[in-house]
Amino acid sequence: MAELVHEHSTRIKTPTGATYVARTYADQQRDGTWRGWLEFIPMQGGAVLATERETTQPTLDMVGYWASGLEPVYLEGAFERAHAISAKRTGG
Repeated sequence: MAELVHEHSTRIKTPTGATYVARTYADQQRDGTWRGWLEFIPMQGGAVLATERETTQPTLDMVGYWASGLEPVYLEGAFERAHAISAKRTGG
């Protein structure tokens, strides 16, 4: 089950004016490690965008530590990756 690890203060704004909140989530793998990814939630409603695995850490606390150090430029790149994944899934 996914756990919310961190909500980032950086907001992602698109050229069309949409604003997204970035959050880091994690879930525990069978080997005991934690897989972390980012989700981007549109503030005006709509589909949530998610990346694939962004990190693997030995503990949930370490995912939180990793997430707390992400810079805005990293989040912008992750948003682009999440957008590309969504477009691939929807054929757009």
